[in-house]
Amino acid sequence: MEEKKAIRKQIFAERKACSDKEIQEWSKEITKNITALPEYQTADRILVYADYNHEVMTGFLIEKAWADGKEIAVPKVQGLDMIFYKLTDFAQLEPGYYGIPEPVSGEIVQWEDALMIMPGVAFDRQNHRVGYGGGFYDRYLEKHPRVKRVAAAFEFQLLPQVPTEPTDISPEIVVTEKQCIRG
Repeated sequence: MEEKKAIRKQIFAERKACSDKEIQEWSKEITKNITALPEYQTADRILVYADYNHEVMTGFLIEKAWADGKEIAVPKVQGLDMIFYKLTDFAQLEPGYYGIPEPVSGEIVQWEDALMIMPGVAFDRQNHRVGYGGGFYDRYLEKHPRVKRVAAAFEFQLLPQVPTEPTDISPEIVVTEKQCIRG
């Protein structure tokens, strides 16, 4: 646990040090890399986080997915769980859990056959993931094992190795602005 805390502290500091322009440019490259994946091209439905605080920006991906005729849903925290709301307009989002943009209205969806774009703090080349510590994605994915998992990350979030626990559910692919790493 201490090791994960130290990693979070380090990556948050690196994220904060990035300029808005860098975050935007890299996020556009990551969007290009995700949308080039066969997993994206064959998916009709995408579960994607709403970015916050210098995470990989997902707005570009959401707009591209809408343009490609795909359905989008974003998470809202309810107690210890995440529920996904279909997103048809950015106006549905308002600051929620810890100030993270969350849907305030819309249709709740339970998509089993979908592509999930997940956030994370740090990853390694085996696609292990250090999340934010709430366990929301692990609990959700445990209940929805058919969902395909892609993580969006900046290159500086890749570490030689990150600690893992038995309950951690790793992404199948980690996509950065420079590469796609398949686990």
